[in-house]
Amino acid sequence: LTSFRKSVMATLRKDLPRIIYGTAWKKDRTTELVLNAVRAGFRAIDTACQPKHYQEELVGEALKMLAEHHQIPREDIFIQTKFTPIGGQDPRSIPYDRHAPLATQVRQSFALSQKNLHTDTIDSLLLHSPLPTHNATMEVWRAFEALHHEGKVHHLGISNIYELDRLRQLYADAHVKPAIVQNRFYEDSGFDVELRIFCREHQIAYQSFWTLTANPQLLAHPSVADVARRLHKTPAQVWLRFAQHLGITPLVGTTSLEHMRHDLALTQFALPLDDVIAIAQLIGEAGMDDVRDGNAAAAEASSEPPGLARSGPRMSDASTAKDV
Repeated sequence: LTSFRKSVMATLRKDLPRIIYGTAWKKDRTTELVLNAVRAGFRAIDTACQPKHYQEELVGEALKMLAEHHQIPREDIFIQTKFTPIGGQDPRSIPYDRHAPLATQVRQSFALSQKNLHTDTIDSLLLHSPLPTHNATMEVWRAFEALHHEGKVHHLGISNIYELDRLRQLYADAHVKPAIVQNRFYEDSGFDVELRIFCREHQIAYQSFWTLTANPQLLAHPSVADVARRLHKTPAQVWLRFAQHLGITPLVGTTSLEHMRHDLALTQFALPLDDVIAIAQLIGEAGMDDVRDGNAAAAEASSEPPGLARSGPRMSDASTAKDV
């Protein structure tokens, strides 16, 4: 096995999900949509302690209802939330003391997440974005590590990190290494080709958001459209399955029950190898031999359930599905 294939298999471990339902910008519909997503089959939910874009407490209401009325306990659901630094918060609704030390801000935000989500433990805690300096980022990361050592968090990660040198520095200085990177997957970042190589080499799961909404030109590309016709799938399904073949865990945030079912059906089919390679060339994916091994690795795991528990952007794309 190449290092690519080994690391793809690592991202498909049973303690990490293969697809995640995202809850940003759902507002008052958050509870309803989380209920729909989990009842449809999703077993991983992404949120944040960021009232500006997320209603974390309404995710918690859905989790309570699922446990009490639908016999789906919290333990069956992978819960991922985030600490959002001040720069990403609405000044009118910062969920912690903005004047407190960073470590205290993390503690206060995490305590509110526990309350909102009705749980003592979080499966994955992400830093919503790096702070302006590496030292400040590491101050937050040390607070994350303390929560991990206390058994309150299983996995640590970071979102919106597009500079490979910053990720390398975080990885080098962290005692508890980042297990997850969550980034926007789109052309403006070069589809994070080099950064994803680093993630594969260090067994860091790469989660993508805006996977559909930021790539309408690729969803409409003849290479994708042709595969969709031949396999009787939607272009969105082909693009998301392609991402999974690269070892990527996509976040989806559709409000449509039909599209939720389409997303959950991804692991019921595999893309032909030649099609994976053709689509990979559209995004400048390096190493076609590695793509071959990654495709085989993803196909090996295609029989696994799509979402396994631990144990201001655009909101629609060409297919009308939504992702976050």
